Amino acid sequence: MGQWLSDRLGQPFVIENRPGAASNIATEAVAKAPPDGYTLLHVSTTNAINATLYDKLNFRRDIAPVAGIIRVPLVMVVNPSVPAKTVSEFIAYAQANPGRISMASAGNGSTAHVTGELFKMMTSVEMVHVPYRGSAPAVTDLLGGQVQVMFDPLSSSIEYIKAGKLRALAVTTRTRWETLPDIPTVGDFVPGFEASAWQGVAAPKNMPSEIVEKLNNEINTALADPKMTARLADVGGTVLRARTWTSQSSSPRTPRSGPK
Repeated sequence: MGQWLSDRLGQPFVIENRPGAASNIATEAVAKAPPDGYTLLHVSTTNAINATLYDKLNFRRDIAPVAGIIRVPLVMVVNPSVPAKTVSEFIAYAQANPGRISMASAGNGSTAHVTGELFKMMTSVEMVHVPYRGSAPAVTDLLGGQVQVMFDPLSSSIEYIKAGKLRALAVTTRTRWETLPDIPTVGDFVPGFEASAWQGVAAPKNMPSEIVEKLNNEINTALADPKMTARLADVGGTVLRARTWTSQSSSPRTPRSGPK
């Protein structure tokens, strides 16, 4: 999306990763930036989760939405050394080895962490949570066998699944995901289980409405482009199309089209 916006607007978009504190470090940096359109935030489900987990956030009402981009399932993936081939087999394996299975996440309060905790609650299995500073180092250790399982957004693990380096047991959405149609859902084994992640773009509050609308229009134009849709599908997501946002609101107006 950064490359698309760069090409369309004629200005470079520099992607700067600021990991840590389950996205709070990056979010605070954007919240304190001038609302001039030159500093944006890649926002995700974690930002919404943080509002319920942290009592003191310096930026609770200082971020305004610009556009939604993508909805992504999480996938329950294990290192191939884990003997379980299905969710039921994993539950049985975990129950036979209480506290001996390490569950990686992208950090305390991340979507992966909360989804894993939901799984633990609904199945009564004991796993040791191992938080990392982002999904990439967590997946690296999962590949190396230092941890055994992770509920990872499909976008960051799909290539390893396709290459056979990680074993996907199930997706976390209510229905199967078209990118991995042969993979069942966690809900097939744990009735009522459902989780997914979303991603979008946000900015410091009070950014002029004309800048918000310009960025929103360009992002939605990208999401209507077949090449962009295909690229996002390659990383395991579906687009959130044509949502119009305002710089003073934390919720979208009625969408013209697209999933709710």
